[in-house]
Amino acid sequence: MNRRTLLENPVSPSSCTRPVELYVYIDPLCGDCWSLQPLLRKLQVEYDRYFTLRIALRTSLPKLNFQCSQKNIDELACEKTHPAYPSIAVKTAEFQGKRAGFRFLSKMLEYSFLKSRNVSSFSVLVEIAGKLNLDVDEFIHDFSSKNVLRSLQVDLYMAQEMEVDKAPTFVFFNENIEDEGLKVSGLYDYEVYEQILGELVGGPIHPDIPPPLEDLFQRFDTLSTKEIANIYNITEKSAERELKKRLLQQHVERISFQDVTLWRKKQA
Repeated sequence: MNRRTLLENPVSPSSCTRPVELYVYIDPLCGDCWSLQPLLRKLQVEYDRYFTLRIALRTSLPKLNFQCSQKNIDELACEKTHPAYPSIAVKTAEFQGKRAGFRFLSKMLEYSFLKSRNVSSFSVLVEIAGKLNLDVDEFIHDFSSKNVLRSLQVDLYMAQEMEVDKAPTFVFFNENIEDEGLKVSGLYDYEVYEQILGELVGGPIHPDIPPPLEDLFQRFDTLSTKEIANIYNITEKSAERELKKRLLQQHVERISFQDVTLWRKKQA
């Protein structure tokens, strides 16, 4: 399992300036992947300068192992719901930019695990694209394109080459292209990933100071009270107090669910 075997895995120029490549394999329908999101965000905030992140899709659905034939594309386009749709939608959003793909995945997990919406429904996925101010017409057009399906197949191919058989899974690579990747399947405490990152960097790593809260909301569309507390290493009570101040100043909005409170930048 090394990068020489990944024939269709282009590396962005920016990855050359960071000593570690991190692939995170996610199944959009997996509950553990929803739990993974706060951990991954904290890792980005604190250690972003040490690694290049790529989100890849790993699904257990055998129906995703199709070829990019026009027949299969036409069959998918005729369906109103399909278990493959969430994975296809993430790749479709990525065609409007890497950040658009991240944001779409985050919002889709929110819809699925907090709002209990059916993200296997095409209409729900289009709704999410609209909520994120993506180009909805382009999203609908790209959804059944060969290029999107080919992009998804690349992820599935990489998962096979890296011997990833479940989601979530982290695969770390250091600067030596000949070295095997370090695979971590399942979820562990945050400190485990910190330790691995430090070992692959080959020296001490130092967390960045978290940005102001306003900047954090520019980076992530919605954040829970617990996430914010963890990022700033404060209690949830302190985090909620700061957020309520900004709520009164109309800088943020609160979205309440049964046992989770999400916050986002105040919409214009």
